[in-house]
Amino acid sequence: MSKDDLLKQYRLKRTFTLTPEPAEHGESLAKAAGAELSYVIQKHWASSLHYDFRLEFDGVLKSWAVPKGPSLDPHIKRMAVQVEDHPLSYASFEGTIPAKQYGAGKVIIWDRGTWLPLEDAANGFREGRLKFEIFGEKLRGKWMLVRMKGRDEKQPPWLLIKERDTATPSSKTSASVPTAAKRTALPFQIAPQLATLVDAPPAAGHWLYELKFDGYRIMARIDGDDVRCLTRNGHDWTDKMPQLVQSLRAWGLESAWLDGEIIVPDPQGIPNFQLLQNAFDASGEAASAPHAAALVYYLFDLPFSAHHDLRDVALVERRAQLQQLMQSNTADNLKFSETFDHAPQDLFASACKLGFEGLIGKRADAPYQSGRSLAWIKLKCGQRQEFVICGFTDPKGSRTGLGALLLGVHDAQGGLQYAGNVGTGFNEKLLVELRGKLNKLEVGSSPFASQAVIVGKPHWVTPSLLAEISFASWTASSRVRHAVFRGLRTDKPPQAITRDEAMTPVTLKKSIKGAVKKPPDTASPPTSPLPAALRVTHAERVIDQQSGITKLDLVQYYALAAPLMLPHLTGRPVSLVRVPSGVGGAVFFQKHANDGEVPGITLLDRALDPGHMPLLEIHTVDALLSAAQMNTIEFHTWNATAQSIEKPDRMTFDLDPGDNLAWPRMQEAAVLVKTMLETLGLAAFLKTSGGKGLHVVVPLKKQHGWEAVKEFSHHVVSHLGKTLPQIFVAKSGPKNRMGKIFVDYLRNGFGATTACAWTARARPGMGVSVPVGWGELPSLRSGAHWTVQNVADRLKVGNTPWDGYEKAAQRLGPAMKALDFKPIAKVAASKA
Repeated sequence: MSKDDLLKQYRLKRTFTLTPEPAEHGESLAKAAGAELSYVIQKHWASSLHYDFRLEFDGVLKSWAVPKGPSLDPHIKRMAVQVEDHPLSYASFEGTIPAKQYGAGKVIIWDRGTWLPLEDAANGFREGRLKFEIFGEKLRGKWMLVRMKGRDEKQPPWLLIKERDTATPSSKTSASVPTAAKRTALPFQIAPQLATLVDAPPAAGHWLYELKFDGYRIMARIDGDDVRCLTRNGHDWTDKMPQLVQSLRAWGLESAWLDGEIIVPDPQGIPNFQLLQNAFDASGEAASAPHAAALVYYLFDLPFSAHHDLRDVALVERRAQLQQLMQSNTADNLKFSETFDHAPQDLFASACKLGFEGLIGKRADAPYQSGRSLAWIKLKCGQRQEFVICGFTDPKGSRTGLGALLLGVHDAQGGLQYAGNVGTGFNEKLLVELRGKLNKLEVGSSPFASQAVIVGKPHWVTPSLLAEISFASWTASSRVRHAVFRGLRTDKPPQAITRDEAMTPVTLKKSIKGAVKKPPDTASPPTSPLPAALRVTHAERVIDQQSGITKLDLVQYYALAAPLMLPHLTGRPVSLVRVPSGVGGAVFFQKHANDGEVPGITLLDRALDPGHMPLLEIHTVDALLSAAQMNTIEFHTWNATAQSIEKPDRMTFDLDPGDNLAWPRMQEAAVLVKTMLETLGLAAFLKTSGGKGLHVVVPLKKQHGWEAVKEFSHHVVSHLGKTLPQIFVAKSGPKNRMGKIFVDYLRNGFGATTACAWTARARPGMGVSVPVGWGELPSLRSGAHWTVQNVADRLKVGNTPWDGYEKAAQRLGPAMKALDFKPIAKVAASKA
């Protein structure tokens, strides 16, 4: 039968002027001998949800509709109804088939790859028994399609069956799938769930209690033999613990995310933080350190397992899955963190007596939620937390190295406040090593936001090192009493260190009750006193129905964010996104104005944008709030300053996701963009967009013109699209971005703008664009991780993640050469 005959039914059922589905494009009848055959599964929301299973054969895609999708269990046989053959070009189709058209509904690619017949394929199709092997992104291994006998339907039913092989989940690597589990690809990142400090256990609710280990939090990602160990801040420590990685790899898990804590036990089996510190030598490598082999990984949660996301599954079910998997583990350095069925007060007393740090309590019915949560609580036997090292004093007498460390914590405004000294807990070797580290960080002025009275002559240092300190209590003047040094920490950012405040039982009860009624993202927006001369008209008007934010809320947010936002606005032309009727209403994009049209805003020289009214600049709080009062929600800036308008001082890559793109893929894409830029010798900084995506910003020396920068950024994006076509596309438009990411280089043209750091966005929920460190990327939930309502705590961190941005400005010439890019004559770089 000819290919035209094979595709006759496909063409008859479709009107190609109405449906976006591909028409037949003249593919060859058959591939050359030995050529790979394509395979794809498309998830199709038609009149009923089903999965379209397609195998390339005889120049077409043989196709079956599988209502429940494929099963990895060889005992489960899935009905697969054979449908008309499809053209090979259909393998890349994603989109929405319009209403009243055949198969109306949304279509996405669920899995794809290649397939290999294990027996004669032509005979298999004819006889109704086809054996084959799949090499997909999700599905792999040996499968079989068997046609049901005695049926003469136009759409004959088959059975799709997984054959037992090494790709089949076994009792060793999997367990029964909980109802709330979601089958999906292994996420690139999962940020850990964190506990809230309390001073007593709650009286109500079903809670599970574990020992609080004195160690480092580690998330382990397992993808077959690929094992990675990540700290709570997203740093990759895989190379620092080779014995642990070897044990995780030997366990034989197919795909998983494990959550736990690494410790080094003392001779009595009690976790010892100092021994854990000793397990990592000065170079940060564990292999040569004397205690490296003693690392033990206590596992307490399983957010992902065997191709299933378990984060929506109750804790008790996740732990049951983990415990079942642990039965096949034979490594001594992998242990299950047990819970104890006793009164929490008795458990707490026993834990403290034994020398443990305390208890962790977890709600038994709670899902896994990245970030700080009231569903997890911690009770500490003594006061203990991290502090920022801000300085040190000289040793006295026969002591070497240093006398004491000067400690600090961040206040509500993000400033460092003096929190006292620590002079005990050191041995001679540690004192010398610490002094060597601190000498390299010494600076001439105090990092504290307010004056601190220090006994003796202090040596001030850049506040980048963290010390774990135990102490008896806080004094009335907010100093630690009887402090003891426990070790340095490298798994948290300094800007995140604030004073731990324990919740009382009453406060915890109210907070849990409030969290059920009102999730964190619907908290009240941050507020700040407004200038007396500012009159906010229609202040009570709700401008975002989803969050309930009013116009006054937004103006107050900008008053609070102004000190952080103005450095990103000052000196640059700015465009205003004005939305008079609120989110979802008509949008007015204003980049020019006449004198007096927007009170307080500076009008720039007309020569900067010939033929237009003056461009705008905002460099004062009054101007920022005046624009907000005039219904401006968003502020967008140019990639150049007004003083050097012809030469951009930054290059921006806007990562714009297509529909149905999972957030972990966006996080992965950002890392890949960063990696490519670093390969070209370019430093890059990250911020959330406040919308769906992320912004990667490269600071530049003012050397090249607009066209050269834009064309080079286009060259970078094209290279990404060619190198990683499964992730990136180089063309804009929803159709091109379906399930992929368009890295928008058009932001780098003359007059183009990008959402300014700290601007709110005119979208439901009102996300905020926030500068972040690359180490924070794994903990982000979306491009709108922060909103006008929940951004208050983040304002304390401020622009710190972008420290060093100005000094990082770089020449683009070496990167152009590395990528073999040559600007054409009319856009060639002028000499610096």
